[in-house]
Amino acid sequence: MVDGAMGTGWHEYRRGWQWVQGEVIAEALMTLYVNGAKLLTLMSTPYEWNALALGFLKNEGFIQTLEEVDHIYVNDQGCCVDAWLHHAIEVPKHRIVTSGCGGGVTFGVRGSAIEPLESDMRIAPGKLVELFNQLHAPGSLHARARGVHSAGLADGKEILVMVEDIGRHNTIDRLMGVCMLSGIETEGRVLLATGRISSEMLHKGASMGCPIVASRKSPTSMSIEMAEAWNITLVGYARRGTLRVYTHPKRLGYTGPATVSLSEDKAVDENYNPSRP
Repeated sequence: MVDGAMGTGWHEYRRGWQWVQGEVIAEALMTLYVNGAKLLTLMSTPYEWNALALGFLKNEGFIQTLEEVDHIYVNDQGCCVDAWLHHAIEVPKHRIVTSGCGGGVTFGVRGSAIEPLESDMRIAPGKLVELFNQLHAPGSLHARARGVHSAGLADGKEILVMVEDIGRHNTIDRLMGVCMLSGIETEGRVLLATGRISSEMLHKGASMGCPIVASRKSPTSMSIEMAEAWNITLVGYARRGTLRVYTHPKRLGYTGPATVSLSEDKAVDENYNPSRP
């Protein structure tokens, strides 16, 4: 299995033609088997699939702790993962193909089994933007080859864990899996993501117990609705010193009057540019 990027070359035109050697993001199918039965196949960046598989099982409610896993095995060919649990599972018949181009799948049901999150987590807007700037550190897959989504878990002061994958949903599952393997608590943390926060993404963040979910991109109408109900501070467009807080802004220091963030006659602008007047 590769480390997430593969060497290649291309003809590049920049005031004339030249041959350039570099890296591109690796992409592969991963099939997850649980107790010998196929659960799903998804597109992913082929590295550390044990963490991705564990995080998916946790975020989708198949397991709650690492102790429920007998063992997990990634085959030598790097195309499938076998997870053996100490208990049987029932594979849901209803699968939801998630939004976006990553080929994600979720078994989650809107609004299922999530209680409003109680947390005294606070973070300054400037600090949140600063944390985002740390996601693409030198040596990361994004710095080497671009073409990936990133996600991070922060304690309000620094990033504790950072992961990357071609699929934005996969990054959240990877993050959960790495935290499980490393013994890092996710509850009461800040979840950072570079991709759009759709309903299934927010559901994963809520399952991790993160009271603040922030992205460089836009949320969706359903994710705003869910964040409001679950007492999650939902932040979008966190970049270039600006951000938008859609729900529960007091965690970022807002002290003004309460407002309604979602209106049916106002669409979210996916092409928002913070530098635009």
